[in-house]
Amino acid sequence: MDMDEAIPDKAARVELREITRENLRDYLRLKVAPAQERFVAPNAVSIAQAHFHSEAWFRGINANGTAVGFAMLEDWSFDPARAPEDWRREPYVYLWRFMIGERYQSLGFGAQAMGLLVARARAVPEAKAMFLSFVEEEGSPEPFYARFGFTRTGEVSDGEQVMRLSF
Repeated sequence: MDMDEAIPDKAARVELREITRENLRDYLRLKVAPAQERFVAPNAVSIAQAHFHSEAWFRGINANGTAVGFAMLEDWSFDPARAPEDWRREPYVYLWRFMIGERYQSLGFGAQAMGLLVARARAVPEAKAMFLSFVEEEGSPEPFYARFGFTRTGEVSDGEQVMRLSF
């Protein structure tokens, strides 16, 4: 994306789009603010991981034709035979990655995208909950996730606080 390109209006319609050969670079160019880099992996790492994990579902976040973010879910309903034991006890969808590019933050695109991701997770017939985790440091996204009904579980996974949204 050309840095002189106009930023979509706050009223822009947000969609979750498949990442293809044609639009891949648009999503790879997206970066969070430097102070946020410790909270989320670069999109190139996430996309590479997704290609080696059958449970990964990933999409670009798009606002009126402009790539503004990236999301990846862990959804074992694609491959239940390989699902971990905790998924077999209580099927869930996990928000594995979520980012909005620095230029597109505070415009409501993240909130619209999160709404779409929660709706997608709720549409998985087996799913009883949606989980996510975050790095507990100043500037963490916890308040953002709490707005959607996610609450702390008290669990820590890989040093990150786990939150849950029950369906």
